[in-house]
Amino acid sequence: MVIRQRAIQAQDKHERRHAILDAAESLLLRSPKRIASMAEVADEAGLAKGTVYLYFPGKEELLLALHERNIDSFFLALIALLDRSATVAIDDVSALARRHIVESPLFLPLASRCFGIMEQNMSGDAARAFKRRMADRLERAGAELERHFRELKPGDGVILMRHSYALILGLWQIAGSAAEGRGDGATPTVIARNYAQELDRAMRALWEGSLARTGGLGAAR
Repeated sequence: MVIRQRAIQAQDKHERRHAILDAAESLLLRSPKRIASMAEVADEAGLAKGTVYLYFPGKEELLLALHERNIDSFFLALIALLDRSATVAIDDVSALARRHIVESPLFLPLASRCFGIMEQNMSGDAARAFKRRMADRLERAGAELERHFRELKPGDGVILMRHSYALILGLWQIAGSAAEGRGDGATPTVIARNYAQELDRAMRALWEGSLARTGGLGAAR
């Protein structure tokens, strides 16, 4: 009976945590450029403000948890693809990244914001814990990529994942966050290009070039 009660309590906590994250996500979708207060998140979730603080020490930790939930969704989908498929093509990985990262209205803006949060507004322990969990995800996904793409040497899968993410986020930032490829009149044409099309070409060039190398992505140049 005690074990069952603990399981129920754990499930309740899991559901409440995600209800808080859902509330934060809804507020961000309505006002992407504004970070809601903890009180506003509590109101949106239908909870007392003190309850929200039981799960997240502050809005910085809450935003990072929301970003990590998005990251986890991508990696779970990637691992599922790599586990269930006998062969995986570059286009398969690219389509999955497009669906979970590029087409998500919050993923890239939140990712960009969270980099600053970790450096300036968060305890070192929390940032290090997040980075350790990211490293675990990258190592598993990288090993699976190396199993499918035999051109990759040990460790190259992680490097390719890192380069891909840097390309996705960096190109989005350079394009003035114009993920839909629309200029605002103030952005020079050379910068305000069609993000999705340009990213597809750049990702294919990165992956094909990486797979064509024989010395390994981490080899000295």
